[in-house]
Amino acid sequence: MERAFLARDASYDGLFLTGVRTTGIFCRPSCRARRPRPENLQFFADARGAMFAGFRACKRCRPLESSSEPAWLRTLVDRVARDPETRLRDADLRSMGIEPERARRHFKRRFGMTFHAYARGHRLSGAFSRLRAGSDLDDVALGSGFESHSGFREAFARVFGEAPGRARSGDCVRLAWIESPLGPLLAGATDSSVCLVEFTDRRMLEAQLRTVRRRLGPAVPGSSPLLDQLRRELEEYFAGRRREFAVDLTAPGTPFEERVWEALRTIPYGETWSYERLAQAVGSPGASRAVGSANGRNRIAILIPCHRVVNKDGRLGGYGGGLWRKEALLHLERTGQALVNLG
Repeated sequence: MERAFLARDASYDGLFLTGVRTTGIFCRPSCRARRPRPENLQFFADARGAMFAGFRACKRCRPLESSSEPAWLRTLVDRVARDPETRLRDADLRSMGIEPERARRHFKRRFGMTFHAYARGHRLSGAFSRLRAGSDLDDVALGSGFESHSGFREAFARVFGEAPGRARSGDCVRLAWIESPLGPLLAGATDSSVCLVEFTDRRMLEAQLRTVRRRLGPAVPGSSPLLDQLRRELEEYFAGRRREFAVDLTAPGTPFEERVWEALRTIPYGETWSYERLAQAVGSPGASRAVGSANGRNRIAILIPCHRVVNKDGRLGGYGGGLWRKEALLHLERTGQALVNLG
């Protein structure tokens, strides 16, 4: 990290941030500001850690803006979405100037899987859709970027839990990356409903993905009309033009969790409730702590608005996506002013 920062290596943007003790600011690795002495550097995994340590964001490289993601990451995401059947091996990545290990770390952090698993998931997602549409199994296997029928069948069974020929009536969760002014979101949807919306830097993301897979089935990168609709509605929300979401949601949980999550959806836009009021709304007065725990396990941020619950004295309380995001969301809903890039 020290070598990358001193060399202003932009390919490391998004992997770490550097705090400068003598100035009290933190920067991206590529920041063009004058370099301090190495002993004055402190490294952080994300902006939250740097801010909690007392550093403020550099006004030159703007590390809080979502553009801190390296350009090559977006290039890979777009290329896989555009042509998922073409396999990119490590040698191909190196020819593009991307170190495979760096790609692995970035995709693992952003999507909970390596780049190769991400690309393979896209191929399998497309294969699953074609099988559901009635395509011939042999045609699907040959057109999915796998080197053999047996390789396709093995990979398909490992992800979906059954042979390709038995999957025509099944369902899966498709995962997509959605940009937002507060940082990228990982969204998931079945054929009929949205089941996941989480900020990609949330520590519980991998646990939430495991829960989604356990309750709703395999989760693979992909696209769908429902995810496209979600992307449009979120853009309108962040622009201050949407107060209610039209996409269908599914959020299976325990009976108590489901009551809490359903009550959250009744909190009006622009208002907040206390944990005590929410506990009363679900018929469990005095269960504020349990309500708070259920809030924290909400897997559909923003659309199930757990950010609208605050402490009894009006303080923000906790939020899995970070209190700065909670404050920004509440400000948006109070004022209707569009959010600028903060993530």
